[in-house]
Amino acid sequence: MQAEKGTEFEINIGQISDVDTIARFQVAMALETEGMTLDLDRVTRGVTAAMHDESKGRYVVVRQSGEVIGSLMLTKEWSDWNCQWYWWIQSVYVTPQHRGRGVYKAMFSKVKAMAVDENVSQIRLYVDKTNERAQRVYEKLGMSETHYLMYEVAELR
Repeated sequence: MQAEKGTEFEINIGQISDVDTIARFQVAMALETEGMTLDLDRVTRGVTAAMHDESKGRYVVVRQSGEVIGSLMLTKEWSDWNCQWYWWIQSVYVTPQHRGRGVYKAMFSKVKAMAVDENVSQIRLYVDKTNERAQRVYEKLGMSETHYLMYEVAELR
């Protein structure tokens, strides 16, 4: 896939060899966007679990010159209302030096093509309400804010 600046991106499903990089991305993203310090070992176990069990999620990675420079995770939600799958984009990360160069746009384009191929009804994501930069990116790519709010009960154990 061609990037906006004329640099080739290779986009594919993450492999077990990408686990350490994806885990480091997640730790960096949590600190940067939410001020949270995650345990790298725990995150590595979580990424590894998803790599071995697609029902937990699957990763899309983007490489430039063989180096992983961005990733996201896809999870599935079944809609009984529509009798179709929704995909959730989660854990988006692009290395700081590659931001603003079309990396996420390329990943999102790949995800949309995959969704069409796999008969997915909708692509959704949630974003921290203070992360205005990410919101602008998502809107620029044709996503729109919905009428839903998110609630949770955290850390039940």
